[in-house]
Amino acid sequence: MTDDLFAGGGATGLLMSRLDWSATDIGPVRTWSQSMRAAVRIVLSSRYPMLLLWGPTYTQLYNDAYSALIGDKHPAALGGDVRVTLAEGWDVLEPLIADARTTGVASWVPALQLALDRSGYREEAYFSVSHAPARDDDGNTAGILTVCSEVTEQVVGERRLRLLRDLAVPAGGRAADVEQVCAQLCAVIGEHRIDVPFAAIYLRDGAVLRRAAAVGAEGAGAALPDTVDPAEDGWNLYAAAGGQPVDIEDAAGRLAVTGGAWDDPVRTAVALPLPSAERSQPLGVLLAGVSPSRGLDETYRSFFELLAQQVAVAVRNAQAYQEERDRAAALAELDRVKTDFFTNVSHEFRTPLTLMMGPLADALADAGEPLGPAQRDRLEIAQRSAHRLLSLVNNLLTFSSVEAGRAEQRPRPIDLARYTAELAGVFRAAVERADLRLVVDCPPLPHAVEVDPATWEKIVTNLLSNALKFTFVGEIRVRLAADGATARLTVSDTGIGIAPEDLPRLFDRFHRVRGVRARSHEGSGIGLALVRELARLQGGDATVESTPGAGTTFTVTVPLAGAATAQPLPDMSAARAAAEEAAGWLDVPRPTPEVPAQGDGARILVADDNSDMRAYLKRLLSGERWQVELAPDGRAALEAIRRFPPDLLLTDVMMPRMDGFALVRAVRGDEATRALPVIMLSARAGDGSGVEGLEAGADDYVVKPFTAAELVARVRSALRLSRIRAAHTRQLSALAGTAEVIASGRALEEVFQTITEQARALLEGTAAEVVVTGGDQRPALRFTSGPAGPPAE
Repeated sequence: MTDDLFAGGGATGLLMSRLDWSATDIGPVRTWSQSMRAAVRIVLSSRYPMLLLWGPTYTQLYNDAYSALIGDKHPAALGGDVRVTLAEGWDVLEPLIADARTTGVASWVPALQLALDRSGYREEAYFSVSHAPARDDDGNTAGILTVCSEVTEQVVGERRLRLLRDLAVPAGGRAADVEQVCAQLCAVIGEHRIDVPFAAIYLRDGAVLRRAAAVGAEGAGAALPDTVDPAEDGWNLYAAAGGQPVDIEDAAGRLAVTGGAWDDPVRTAVALPLPSAERSQPLGVLLAGVSPSRGLDETYRSFFELLAQQVAVAVRNAQAYQEERDRAAALAELDRVKTDFFTNVSHEFRTPLTLMMGPLADALADAGEPLGPAQRDRLEIAQRSAHRLLSLVNNLLTFSSVEAGRAEQRPRPIDLARYTAELAGVFRAAVERADLRLVVDCPPLPHAVEVDPATWEKIVTNLLSNALKFTFVGEIRVRLAADGATARLTVSDTGIGIAPEDLPRLFDRFHRVRGVRARSHEGSGIGLALVRELARLQGGDATVESTPGAGTTFTVTVPLAGAATAQPLPDMSAARAAAEEAAGWLDVPRPTPEVPAQGDGARILVADDNSDMRAYLKRLLSGERWQVELAPDGRAALEAIRRFPPDLLLTDVMMPRMDGFALVRAVRGDEATRALPVIMLSARAGDGSGVEGLEAGADDYVVKPFTAAELVARVRSALRLSRIRAAHTRQLSALAGTAEVIASGRALEEVFQTITEQARALLEGTAAEVVVTGGDQRPALRFTSGPAGPPAE
């Protein structure tokens, strides 16, 4: 009967069949009631962990599945008192068992926390447990049938995931520096001391590891060092900083820290590297305590690795943000210094400009000693350039004043519609000269408007200059209208338009759109930025809309602050200077007729987008009896070269359509023009610019400003070297054309000797070689033009 009862119970059933039950409180098996036998069979036949507690002393009978739950307490627990076996958790179990025995009603707890000493330490464990009364043959409750399953991994895993999730909050924060982020991370970890009793974040600081933050070890004092030196690394943190996790088994001897489910002493800690983004040298080390209530298994180690990765991500983000903030602060400081420099230098420029412009104006207006035509032309160019320089200085000074918050505004009531129309009218001659239409639609406003006239003049002239620079067909339209309490100025064109990727930065200071067709590349790059800043200074704003290839519309809005009586309109000298400068973009030279140069005068092609510079260079070079052809940009120059190659190309660097570098590369890439001498002119000073020009293929590079004598000397030298190279090429070609001399007699030897001497004299000082081959019967002259050149015979 005993064998039948325990049959099919696996290893535990076999042990139960051999157990002397008479020595237990429930007596020998033959005395067991049918109800008890039925309950035992149910337990042993189940693959689910089940425990039967029978009798007043809660004698234990269980199956194989339950034996795995109690670990090394099995098999001693069989037939024993559960109050002894589970003594460490009996305070939790007793109320549940007593309730089921007393009421006769089953209970269920989904995640019951129990302390189990099943692995050599007091372990935190969780079980889903049901306690149901087990009745005897008389219907009385004689025992408790317990069905349970361990859910420790699920409960602990969810808890650890919450910690990792909570760490993501400071990891995403961008308002704190590295120290603050580390403190936030440790504060979050400190709320989960059941899994991480203590933690410390150490970051690299030169050759040492510096503690950025810590939690849970506040009372440890000097046991947790502030800095760790490689020579004195008692915690072995530098091994972890090298990329390998380290277990610290004697943490209890170093720190008096408790933790886990029941605040037991922490015995073990781990040091984990904080990985960097480049997977090279770790950022530092995370030192973390291991819960004394859980074993350091693979799952626990994986959690610590995820914890270190989360901390590393937060630290990297904080470092990146701090670097970005430091870089922004440095740029802001640089911008402030640059603004102060522009302000100071602009003020300094005004004195020499005044001393230049005053005498120039006096000389041009002097009727007592009038200038001759040549001298007048020179001084008019100087006067126009001085006015342009003054305009640049004024723009820089205005912009720096706005940036520094020191801009002076002198608003006064004016007829804004009339003033806008007259400012636009100043540009009419230049617009119509470009074969464009200027449409001005500025109907009278309801009343005079309080604005600063100088500010409004800068806004309108900058927008019109910009429209004329980038519009080649169609029209430019200026419109002013009142929209409620706002005056709205729109300047639209049918020009080349602006690419979508350039629109967000169009109003940035010093931003210039590269590689687009324009009438000129001159400018400081602050015109549109100044428009927006001045509009905002008036209480409004500036916006832009554009379609590539269709045109652009700029809109400036200012508050329509009314005034009773309009004052007279101010002088518009700045607008006239801007219009005169814009008109200079339209001075496109006509191509020189395709006829060869007469006499000894060399033919020089000048490519420059500034009309005054073209006129100056033509007058300067023509004075040396050289014939000069002009081109307004690189593409026009290339077409002229291919049409009728000049003797020398003199080109600017910054030009529309095709710049000087691209022009030189195109010339050097064509076999027909490869030997053309090229001199580059540029306002871009510095060794880098000169090297770039020479690498592009230029023979010489001249930085503006230059003296007339210097430029003439460089041109004359380039032409002389070009003629020498051409003469040598012709003579070498003549010698190479004599492939062989075959004859006999003394006359042949003399001729051959003469040719050889002439060739050697010609090639003296070069890398060329002259060799006589063939002997007396068949002599031949052989030479090479250099070590890399092909031989000619």
